[in-house]
Amino acid sequence: MAFDGAFIHTLLTELGSAEGAHVEKIYQPSKDELVLYLKKKDFSEKLHISARNGAARIGFTDAKFENPYEPPMFCMLARKIFSSARFTGAKQKGLERVIELEFQAVNEMGDIVSPKIICEFIGGSNNIILTDENGRISDAMVRSDITAARMIMPGCKYSYPEDRGKLNILSADIPDVISAIEKVGGEASAALLNTLDGLSPLVCRETVFSAFGTVEGDLGMLGAEHLRAPLEALREAVQNAPRYTVLYENGVPKDFSFIDINQYSNTYTKKYFSSGSAMLCEFFSERDKAARLRRRTADINKTVNNYLSRAKRRMNLRIRDLEATKDREKLRIYGELIKANIHLIKPGDASCKVQNFYDENLSSVKIKLDPALSPAANAAKYFKEYKKSCSASASLGALIDSDKAEIDYLDSVLESIERATDTDDIGGIREELVSSGYIKEKRAAKRAAAAPRTERYTSDEGYAIYVGHNNIQNDYITTRLADKNDTWFHTKNIHGSHVVVKNGGKQISGQTLLFAAKLAAKNSRAKNSSNVPVDYTPVKYVKKPAGAKAGMVIYTTNKTVFVTPWEE
Repeated sequence: MAFDGAFIHTLLTELGSAEGAHVEKIYQPSKDELVLYLKKKDFSEKLHISARNGAARIGFTDAKFENPYEPPMFCMLARKIFSSARFTGAKQKGLERVIELEFQAVNEMGDIVSPKIICEFIGGSNNIILTDENGRISDAMVRSDITAARMIMPGCKYSYPEDRGKLNILSADIPDVISAIEKVGGEASAALLNTLDGLSPLVCRETVFSAFGTVEGDLGMLGAEHLRAPLEALREAVQNAPRYTVLYENGVPKDFSFIDINQYSNTYTKKYFSSGSAMLCEFFSERDKAARLRRRTADINKTVNNYLSRAKRRMNLRIRDLEATKDREKLRIYGELIKANIHLIKPGDASCKVQNFYDENLSSVKIKLDPALSPAANAAKYFKEYKKSCSASASLGALIDSDKAEIDYLDSVLESIERATDTDDIGGIREELVSSGYIKEKRAAKRAAAAPRTERYTSDEGYAIYVGHNNIQNDYITTRLADKNDTWFHTKNIHGSHVVVKNGGKQISGQTLLFAAKLAAKNSRAKNSSNVPVDYTPVKYVKKPAGAKAGMVIYTTNKTVFVTPWEE
């Protein structure tokens, strides 16, 4: 992710809005996070600093944090130094991925001092360091080893990370930058990354894309001079005009930057923000939510897939057994032929060859016998096997139908999991699986069941439109919430949500019909397709068979419309 030195520079003005604010509270929600409540007249914000690998950042946030009952020692020291301190500004050296938060406080002796909180966002070496006005380290979230070349320990003098000798795009002349890039040579974005300080690989690739329309290619062939205008635009973005952008893939944030990102064509969707803090807050909260969903769905997915594999394996075995019963008429014929020729068969014979009068050509057939049984007993044995095969055929057909219904149901649950957007959706799916017997949980004391949470829209005509997100919600809106004269929608032969338009039998416009159909397509397994078939019919023609699993219905008198899934 592009939380680089250039991005940090764009945040300086935003952080400067807190100048003069006092530190009202300090919390440490986790081992690598610090939250400062800053307050002054007409200003009250939470400054969130995270040194977590993969999520390092600084910015104002409105997120809520769960704080430990006992504050860590680092937090206690920060409170001792910075409680009631006045924030005097934020500084950055060049485009280093380091930001200094400066304060003015009163120490135990009553003297006015200027302690700092130094935030380092350097790859896997993120850190939050407390220093006094002389640059001596009071403490650090991550202390260095005693043998480290750069000591981060209490009492040591703070020093910046080693200068890598790269150019600063804010201070270097563009012709000098281009000359330096030409000297590095090779792949264009790599040359840019190795020449300029404070830029992430994403920003370097985007700059190259702006110049050449591609992110790949040798600099010697492309021509470094073409980078002049993109580099000037990049400098302007860092100095004065950031365009905070988040890239989304299927609703999940994938990356962000302080410039517009066009190198991925239509692979990702984009969202723009006027504030870097607001962008960071949404990006990481959405990403954390997606991660929590993945963790919560992992065990449910595994359970459902295990049952699904078991049901498919069981059905295949039953289909094989059913295939074996297709020759059952032969068993009856053999019994009849033995009875007809019983006078020709001697006790102890292992087989007999008789004329098959069931065959129009009266061909001979050889029948295997059990030597230990009499001819009559052999005939009875064939008749018994015939009856057993007939019974098996009837029962296996019903069992295979049951297996197909279970496979269809479990597929619908997997589809619901794929469309889950929050923990409430996952909780509803888990509850459904518990009630269906797939997950065993200890029953808590019984309480009145609340109506399942459903998604609600309103059409231009003012009709309420309800969308189920799992099978329990589907059952609720179709069999309880909907009136018999409302209109029901579902993708044709594709797993998805039930959608109900509460029109009460009134004629709905084509616009409302298409909107509801597009919602059904969006909330289905065909959400990434086009020209999706969606069936619709009055609710009175939708029936739930006795004993059917949640969300399973049959319907008739339907019409079909083809739509592209709705996009917000």
